[in-house]
Amino acid sequence: MTEQRPRRQATRTLPARKRIALIAHDGKKAELLAWAERWRDTLARHDLVGTGTTAQRVAETLGLEVHRLMSGPLGGDQQIGARITESRLDMLVFFWDPFAPMPHDPDVKALLRLAALWNLPVATNAASADFIITSPLVAQEVTVNVPDANDWLATRRDP
Repeated sequence: MTEQRPRRQATRTLPARKRIALIAHDGKKAELLAWAERWRDTLARHDLVGTGTTAQRVAETLGLEVHRLMSGPLGGDQQIGARITESRLDMLVFFWDPFAPMPHDPDVKALLRLAALWNLPVATNAASADFIITSPLVAQEVTVNVPDANDWLATRRDP
C-alpha cells in the first residue's frame, strides 16, 4: 500500500486580494447574510464565490459580484472542493447548521477535509468569521504550507 500522506510540504502564497467562498445551509443563510452585511466593505475588496441560493442572496442584498456555483447538494460543495485543490480559493466561510439533517453530509465532510488538508482558513460561524476577516493577514499576501502534491505524484506507485 502506498503512503497516503505527501512526504514533503510545499508553499503557496495567498494573494492580498483573496478568493473567498461563501456557503450557508438553509438554517444559517440569514446569519451569513447579516455577517456579510457587517463586513460588506471588506468583502468588496476580494473576489467572492458561493453556492446556489447563498451566492444569489449575498449578491442581491449587498450589491456585490459573487460568482455563483451549483447548490451544495447538487454539486456546489464539490465545485468549491475542486477550487481548493486547484489553489483557486484562499478562504472558506461556511456557516453549517449542526441541527439540520444533511442528506449531502459526505460532501460537507469532504469539503472540510480538503480545506484542512490544503491549509485553507475556514470559518464555520460568525465568531470565527469575525476573527478571520479582521485579521490583518486577510488583506496581505500570506505564504502557507501545503502538501507537495507533485512530489507525492512522482513517487506514487499504482497497484
